[in-house]
Amino acid sequence: MVAWAFVIGLWFAIIFVAIATWNLAPTGGARTLLLIAGAIVLVFNTAAILAMLRHYREDRDFMYGLDIKFLDESKGRRD
Repeated sequence: MVAWAFVIGLWFAIIFVAIATWNLAPTGGARTLLLIAGAIVLVFNTAAILAMLRHYREDRDFMYGLDIKFLDESKGRRD
């Protein structure tokens, strides 16, 4: 949920900056270039977060399984 909140926040932030700075770009070509660059940032960051979430789901059981295994072993050594 937090990762999705960051994605949504990023989209709102980029859109806000594009609207707020629209009149600062000197030409139509500069505006187009800035829009394309912003879109690329959005696409790549969104894809990276989606990949992170996908890999987290795949590795979650393995990572937490190791923690539980080592906790059980440490309890066994103390007893």
